[in-house]
Amino acid sequence: MNTEKKKTKVDLVTGFLGAGKTTFIKKYARYLLDKGCKIGVLENDFGAVNVDMMLLHDLEGENCELEMVSGGCDADCHRRRFKTKLIAMGMCGYDRVLIEPSGIFDVDEFFDTLYDEPLNRWYEAGSVITILDAGLDEKLSEEEEYLLASEAANAGKIVLSKVQNVSEEKKEETIAHLNRTLEQAGCRRQFSDAEILQKNWDDLTEDDFKMLSECSYRSEDYRKLDFGEQQTFDSLCFLEPKITEEALKKAAEAIFADPSCGNVFRIKGIVKTGETVWSEINATREQMTFQAVPESQEVLIVIGAGLSKERISGILGIK
Repeated sequence: MNTEKKKTKVDLVTGFLGAGKTTFIKKYARYLLDKGCKIGVLENDFGAVNVDMMLLHDLEGENCELEMVSGGCDADCHRRRFKTKLIAMGMCGYDRVLIEPSGIFDVDEFFDTLYDEPLNRWYEAGSVITILDAGLDEKLSEEEEYLLASEAANAGKIVLSKVQNVSEEKKEETIAHLNRTLEQAGCRRQFSDAEILQKNWDDLTEDDFKMLSECSYRSEDYRKLDFGEQQTFDSLCFLEPKITEEALKKAAEAIFADPSCGNVFRIKGIVKTGETVWSEINATREQMTFQAVPESQEVLIVIGAGLSKERISGILGIK
């Protein structure tokens, strides 16, 4: 008689900065909860304060627990924290664990960690789902191109986000960019339309989510880049920024346009824009959105490379 305990499937939802991972996680987690699953959601963020964690709190309940691994330390320390958190979650009896990493995460870290003892006795890789902004910027740095290839190479499915905001021509350009990036990274994989979900997320059905939960992953080789000791990405955290929504819009535009700020990839956070009004900001070079959220902690995170804290804080008017 086989008494071996069934392993918990771990799904990785990855994607580049600002692609929409948190929004997708909320929809996917709701599907699993409606199916009666007990799930754990692990936010494995790069910044010292996890903004996305704050935006998932409405999922919490008897069958859904939220955990986080925050950054603010070196890569080795972060990997140890990641593994330690998964060990602790292994005792909770989840049917499924969803991991949302930072948008600057090398997917190999996910597989390497799951194969380690004792995690390999409790967990198995489920679906690797890569969120790709349909309006992907054509001009990416070498590091960004590498991470795009890393995130997509092993995906069971690519899910395009914000398709309602772009033309069919732009969607085709984005898919061509993805395949070109994989080829340049020495990966033989090329994505066909059948491997890419291209729907407005408001129209996603139960069958769509079932397909994604079963899409698994691929094992593909690609050329690894070694950036040595160079800190390829960094982040700046501003707690309780006192800034209006209009002022933040202008400041964010100025930060993206000013080379002396560094190479800024994304500005995200939660700001208080009225006596009882809180807004989430999510800004990239291409677009900026503000969305009302429940009362939360005021925080701004700026993510990029070679960031100048002095210059950015000056534009924001934050000491």
